[in-house]
Amino acid sequence: MTSRPEDIDPQLLALLRADARRNVSELATALGVSRTTIYSSIERLERQGTITGYTVRLGEDYDRSLVRAHVMIKLYPKATLVTQDQLMTMPEVAALYAISGEYDLIAMLEAQHVNRLNDLLDTIGAMDGVERTTSSVILATKLQR
Repeated sequence: MTSRPEDIDPQLLALLRADARRNVSELATALGVSRTTIYSSIERLERQGTITGYTVRLGEDYDRSLVRAHVMIKLYPKATLVTQDQLMTMPEVAALYAISGEYDLIAMLEAQHVNRLNDLLDTIGAMDGVERTTSSVILATKLQR
């Protein structure tokens, strides 16, 4: 029985997430399908908006050298959009999530060293729209996909 291109999508996406530079021949071999199937699947996934771009994965040594922290941020309601915009302009903010509960946002910070992380935490805490923050420095990554 032949598999439909849609049937390989989860596996194809997992391979591309691991290494987006993998060539089509390698992907086809890994999934046991033709290169034409891979080309058409990638094109369809891009057209559908499932794949919107390709990115750089950091090398292990560089990645391990970064100091990361999750910062829970409680905002004053009238300043939410302005504060979010300010946070999005900070290059060290790797991700920003709106959440439910006591806090409004979680920011994922990445800095070159502890002193820079400290400065970032002070900057975020001093923003006009920020009521309070709680930070957790990440000591080790156990799983990252």
